[in-house]
Amino acid sequence: MHFSIPETETRAGDGGAAYVAYNIHVNGVLHCRVRYSQLLGLHEQLRKEYGANVVPAFPPKKIFTLTPAEVEQRREQLEKYMQAVRQDPTLGGSETFNSFLRKAQQETQQIPTEEVVLEVLLSNGQKVKVTILTSDQTEDVLEAVASKLDLPDDLVGYFSLFLVRETKDGAFSFVRKLQEFELPYVSVTSLHNPEFRIILRKSYWDSSYDDDVMEHRVGLNLLYAQTVSDIEHGWILVNKEQHRQLKSLQEKVSKKEFIRLAQTLKYYGYLKFDPCVTDFPEKGCHVVVSAGNNELNFQVRLPNEQIKEGSFKVTRMRCWRVTSSVPMSNGPSGSSPGKSEVKLELAFEYLMSKDRLQWVTITSPQAIMLSICLQSMVDELMVKKSGGSIRKMFRRRVNGALRRSDSQQAVKSPPLLDSPDASREPMAKLSSKLTSVSLRGISHSSSANDVGANDFHGNYAFEGIGDEDL
Repeated sequence: MHFSIPETETRAGDGGAAYVAYNIHVNGVLHCRVRYSQLLGLHEQLRKEYGANVVPAFPPKKIFTLTPAEVEQRREQLEKYMQAVRQDPTLGGSETFNSFLRKAQQETQQIPTEEVVLEVLLSNGQKVKVTILTSDQTEDVLEAVASKLDLPDDLVGYFSLFLVRETKDGAFSFVRKLQEFELPYVSVTSLHNPEFRIILRKSYWDSSYDDDVMEHRVGLNLLYAQTVSDIEHGWILVNKEQHRQLKSLQEKVSKKEFIRLAQTLKYYGYLKFDPCVTDFPEKGCHVVVSAGNNELNFQVRLPNEQIKEGSFKVTRMRCWRVTSSVPMSNGPSGSSPGKSEVKLELAFEYLMSKDRLQWVTITSPQAIMLSICLQSMVDELMVKKSGGSIRKMFRRRVNGALRRSDSQQAVKSPPLLDSPDASREPMAKLSSKLTSVSLRGISHSSSANDVGANDFHGNYAFEGIGDEDL
């Protein structure tokens, strides 16, 4: 997650006295507004629970009123503190830290705790309405949706909730995966824009986990609906013969066989992102990025209009980070993520050859989601490497049996596939490998310099690369 405190506000307290409020942005969007004393309270609670040697240093108190320069200095110090806490596996994943952010989010948006109906979409556009509390965290809402669909407890961890923006053609542009430190109802309603929705989608990358999901009727139906949707939106490449075979399997209601065939197709299990800009192989290139199969796939349109394709394996990324040059807000002013003036960048350092690392930058409003994809790929690789199970990645609360819904809702079967889009095939034929492009030495961009170590996501999976992998 990308934590920042890009600005402060002078606000009036209950007694009329002015105080400085710090706007905490998560992934470039205003999450909450807090006072120094609130953050100090969080710090003291973390020290009490984990010890002074684990918790980073906190900006000291000042006896006198701060000057504007001192306010700015404290803002920078608090920003570094929040980033350090979040990136510490113990502190950042603690209930103390996450509950602080959830409470602050609810207070900032001034949404009282009450029972509401939240609409969650499935990949096929089906609406699942669940009754929740406005104060329910992401895991609570995921459990409520699973209960409504009658998804077994041991399959809940294979799925996640995502914040998406619905496009004019009915497709979805992914904003981010909803996290444990936020309240889904508050997150989506505070954007004040009906285009933003919450969608349920599988959250793993390795298609071998499909076998676990397909063991149960509801899991199979969810996976089938998602696969059909991804084909319809052109995320999975299908030629005419493959399309005929898939449609035949649909007509026979052979869902498992349909998925098995889809697994053999290019870009199965990938998330496709909106067109954006990259500096690889040269600055200003337009690119369509897809994430899947432990890689970022690039379809780059070069200045000469030639289309080239290539992939960056996550195991060859030494580290990555997200930077934002303009703060965004989703407060009362109604501004929202994705506006053209906002510049978000994902930069990763890539092992191009045995002894050569190079920075590659993607400028995209979806940079946060790209970073989340990379992190979840690494997490999944490390779990698999250690012999663990993805089932165990879903953390149960101590008192948490799933809240079962009184009324279940079936996953509707999607309609038969439309005829394949003829415009997609020539695009694939035009593509040639990026490895055929002569790579010029690219110096570190400004976005790759002058950044503290806390801004980087180190890649633990990077260390496992041997010469045979290059």
